[in-house]
Amino acid sequence: MATFELSAFADEYSPVFDEQIIGLKANNVKYMEIRGVDGKNISEITYDEAKTIKQKLDGNGIKVSAVGSPIGKIGINAPFEPHLELLKHIIELANILSCDRIRMFSFFIPKGENADDYRSEVMDKLGKMLDIAKASNVILCHENESVIYGDTALRCLDIQKEFDGEIKLVFDHANFIHCGEEPYPYAFDMLKDYIYYMHIKDCNVEKIMAPAGMGIGRIPETIESLKAYDHKYFLTIEPHLQIFKGLEKLDSSNQVLIENQYATSADAFKAAVDAMRNILNSGG
Repeated sequence: MATFELSAFADEYSPVFDEQIIGLKANNVKYMEIRGVDGKNISEITYDEAKTIKQKLDGNGIKVSAVGSPIGKIGINAPFEPHLELLKHIIELANILSCDRIRMFSFFIPKGENADDYRSEVMDKLGKMLDIAKASNVILCHENESVIYGDTALRCLDIQKEFDGEIKLVFDHANFIHCGEEPYPYAFDMLKDYIYYMHIKDCNVEKIMAPAGMGIGRIPETIESLKAYDHKYFLTIEPHLQIFKGLEKLDSSNQVLIENQYATSADAFKAAVDAMRNILNSGG
């Protein structure tokens, strides 16, 4: 039977790393998917800074479930070799943080063009990234994201089959909705055997973000269905319930619709964590 562990993008609680730790502890979340640290993307962190981060995490009993990297979040025609060097840097950061999972993407497709026309180039570049990751004993985890190659369920499945599941799948309900796809049961039924972990964010019919279970993503049903699998799933809370510093860097596709539904980022973060925890406590 499946087990579930909460993690979170704590940079939505605060851009200040010390405050992120406070937010995680206040909400009894023992893992974080590290993404923004003191106003910098994790990919911009130095090795010495990563060592300091690790000391703070260890001192507060918090572990890193995944490195929320921007790898693969570039145009398919952008220079690639510098991106491979960035991947190597992030792998070293992951090692320092005692984490073997790196979240990544499958390249933005030029606007108005058919993603399938870029399949060969996407797979070639993903393969080169995978070779580097395997040599370093880290796991690449692909997130379905708007306007990248792997934005639809079919193309996510394509990536899984191309690499025999060695590039793992991060399932994001809200991102599928923003692509016009039904997360459950359509995308779930297609991808359920490949789901490695999940990003937890929901949205309503207007595609405005909502706490888990309060949108149309059918997250409770998803969790119930996952219970049949013998796997530990990290559920990374990604609130998106309030405009937060750094969002503009994350959503270059301008697909995310966020309303300031709570008075503070701390309130929004708590609401998102509580919503997912309520789903788990209610049996799915």
